[in-house]
Amino acid sequence: MPVVALVAVAVWFMLRPPSAGPIEIAAAAFLAAFGLTPAVRLVALGAGALDHPDDRKAHAVPTPRLGGVAVITAVILVTGRRVLNDPALLAITMAALVLMAAGAVDDLRGLSARARLGLQMACAALVMAAGVRLDLVPGPAGPWVDGLLTIVWIVGVTNAYNFIDGMDGLAASLGALLALLLGVVASAGGRMATLPVAAALTGALLGFLPHNLRPGRRASIFLGDSGSASVGFMLATLAIAQDWAEGDPLVALAAPMLIFSVLIYDMIQTTVARIASGRVRTFRQWIDYTGRDHIHHRFTEVLGGQRRALALILTLALALGLTAIGLREGTSGQAILFLVDGSLILLVVEILLGAARRVQGGGGRPERG
Repeated sequence: MPVVALVAVAVWFMLRPPSAGPIEIAAAAFLAAFGLTPAVRLVALGAGALDHPDDRKAHAVPTPRLGGVAVITAVILVTGRRVLNDPALLAITMAALVLMAAGAVDDLRGLSARARLGLQMACAALVMAAGVRLDLVPGPAGPWVDGLLTIVWIVGVTNAYNFIDGMDGLAASLGALLALLLGVVASAGGRMATLPVAAALTGALLGFLPHNLRPGRRASIFLGDSGSASVGFMLATLAIAQDWAEGDPLVALAAPMLIFSVLIYDMIQTTVARIASGRVRTFRQWIDYTGRDHIHHRFTEVLGGQRRALALILTLALALGLTAIGLREGTSGQAILFLVDGSLILLVVEILLGAARRVQGGGGRPERG
């Protein structure tokens, strides 16, 4: 099947019209990623790019990494000519390629937290120079504050996506959903330049998914740092490349925050819990820490299975993401209301998780405060 998929992509390259639509681009990216992943897996096995199990990880046997190489390669293959004509998309793609290569080195030999952070900030600066940045704060200090917020957003979302890559199928399926939501927003808002990249990323992640989420069997390959860093970066930058709301900074801020709220919630919750417990004391410990306290671990524990946890996380992300799409034509007051609503939903989730874990830990009876 992978060989057939690659042949189909080759035929598409020869016959495709100059202006292929988003569905066609997504389908081509799906076939390319699906066909390339087994070859990348063989390379990972030969190079020793394996994720070895330990008591903090869910898998039980060494599993190849480097899956992100197949995903990013598929995206570049099907969007190459379009990207070359847009400086912002070219910067996003080149930065993602750099992070993919650095991630591949990390998968093979390891990179320090300082090196990874430095590369992420350099790539954020590259896309900012190409015009991809937040535009929220008015006045003379606005460009400086917006620049700082842009770097925080890009680096934060990139690492939040990396943190959630800890369960078969989760990062790929959640990334595909987020890219799809960004593509819908791009289409609705007339941002046709970013639509092909969002469509290609959606298709590529879905094409990788059959190798990473297999019914009754373990994953044959993981995204690895080559995928989690580059895909997270592309999602973060595509979000702020969108024209969310002309002249309304609150809507422009609220919409992407709602789409990425599950990632943001997981990063904030684990960070606060780890600092409060003393498990994390430095930035290096924060970025390198691998624990079983992320949202997918806690949902798996409470619900009794990874597939149920995956379904609930995707449902939660979809519900909050659809809220963001509805906010496109909203006002500042509605933006505040939707943010409060999303925060309350996540607060309820946190309370229910805590209560369920106390019940399980207490032999079936909840603790009394």
